Amino acid sequence: MLIWKKPVSVASLTRRAANTAITHLGIEFMEVGEDFLTARLPVTRQTCQPMGLLHGGVSVVLAETLGSIGAAHCCSEGSSVVGLDINANHLRAVREGWVTGRAMPIHIGRTTQVWKIDISDQAGKLTCVSRLTMAVIPAVAEI
Repeated sequence: MLIWKKPVSVASLTRRAANTAITHLGIEFMEVGEDFLTARLPVTRQTCQPMGLLHGGVSVVLAETLGSIGAAHCCSEGSSVVGLDINANHLRAVREGWVTGRAMPIHIGRTTQVWKIDISDQAGKLTCVSRLTMAVIPAVAEI
């Protein structure tokens, strides 16, 4: 079932991300499905902590990027979203290659949305699971 209320594509997400933290970290949008979106992130010196492991905060940036973008495109025109809460469980260390995040909604409500973001390494092993709660800000005419 198609969940998007606003037009969304890999190309449009890539254009909008230009010159932001998203491109600074090397995040690349990969796919927009009927009810999910994916992006990948390189594991490089710039995205690792001093011990050479992917920084947990960088994983959270990937998760929040995907969940926030997904939530924004599930709102009616003129509405917007802001983050309320995010958590992440880091399950497996990554030292090199790429990680890929996949975001899917758990709940798309009138005033809140909850998104699940799974992050996996190149072998498909789960490295981080995250849950993001978003507040929906209605369009001025909806208030």
